[in-house]
Amino acid sequence: MKTKYWIALLAGILLICICISFATMGGEAASRAQIVSNGQVLRTVDLAVDQEFTVETEGGYNIVTVRDGKIAVTQANCPDHYCMARGFCNSGAQIVCLPNRLVIEFLGKAEIDMVVG
Repeated sequence: MKTKYWIALLAGILLICICISFATMGGEAASRAQIVSNGQVLRTVDLAVDQEFTVETEGGYNIVTVRDGKIAVTQANCPDHYCMARGFCNSGAQIVCLPNRLVIEFLGKAEIDMVVG
């Protein structure tokens, strides 16, 4: 009975890990991203337009870069730089810089504007 219990427990934990992975890393590509600080929307960004801008918050600054339909924090004055380690993303979990109170959320999925051919 103990062996079956441990096998069932490990299988359950594995299933939960797989579900969390799909929920945070998967998903369809977003078409826009929203820059939020302290619950206020600072800016909504079109991921189809390459750009770079600085976001200044109470905690400090982050330089955000949009390139090839993806967004990333490329520079920050926070001590841990976890926000920069996330890299360029267009879906999945939010990009968060806790020391600078910055959150980048993905909005909507990418849509086809026109079909040629």
